[in-house]
Amino acid sequence: MPIGFIGGSGVYDALDLENETTEVVRTPFGDPSGPITIGEMDDTEIAFLPRHGKRHRYSPTTLPYRANIHALKQLGCERVLSSNAVGSLREDLPPRTLSIPDQIFDRTKHRTPTFFEDLVVHMGFAEPYCPHMVEHLSEAAATATDADHEQGGTYVCIEGPQFSTKAESEFYRQQGFDVIGMTAIPEAKLAREAEMCYATVAGVTDYDVWREGSEVTQSEVVKNAQANEAAIKDVVQYAVEQMPDERECDCGHALEGAIATDPDAVPQEARRRVETLAGGYLDEMAGIDGGD
Repeated sequence: MPIGFIGGSGVYDALDLENETTEVVRTPFGDPSGPITIGEMDDTEIAFLPRHGKRHRYSPTTLPYRANIHALKQLGCERVLSSNAVGSLREDLPPRTLSIPDQIFDRTKHRTPTFFEDLVVHMGFAEPYCPHMVEHLSEAAATATDADHEQGGTYVCIEGPQFSTKAESEFYRQQGFDVIGMTAIPEAKLAREAEMCYATVAGVTDYDVWREGSEVTQSEVVKNAQANEAAIKDVVQYAVEQMPDERECDCGHALEGAIATDPDAVPQEARRRVETLAGGYLDEMAGIDGGD
């Protein structure tokens, strides 16, 4: 199966791939951020999508998250690696280091967090990043780059596009959160609903606004994101090359037992939209209930 790679701020180009092609993918949830670059690396097919689109067109709030994840699902991806630009909430996690978080705290307000708007799906999300992929990315970071990195920690996801106030930043620090960004949600939730393994390597670009004398600016974020780009790509490339053939996690059946709505109560148009994601489960439920 191909491996998806979603590039965040500072990562707008695909990895060093062979036999590259560009594919325009249409989804039931609209168009993704842009065409998807498909190529090969070490006999593994990669599907690359720049999260914000070419020339950074989409803000964290207006991003077509559902279309992005669904497009990768349509291409057959079972695993998705992503990159993020994040601020640090800790003195000992300075800019130009890498963070591979294993938890998320959601502070977004204006985003649709699910594919399933017309049926009820109570999906487990205790471990928002695939634990096996987190460990795999951390091993890749330790091997493939000299950049300092940290495995684990909490990514607090804010709405944006504005940076935090000082009061907010200090509050997040008091909660023990580690990094702050704007795009982990709903991307991680949607990847789980699509039964994909998902994890991120985040490049620290700033100290947010809590640190005296180093208030975050867009120019600082851009400069350090560009500096982090090579290390992030090295990590992702190594992770792809060393990816195990089989998935040893629960991500591949995340929807099992999670659908609460009777299949007969799902509107036909809603069923069409989620067919790729949940059609098999709905068919099975209908069969159990005596349907066709």
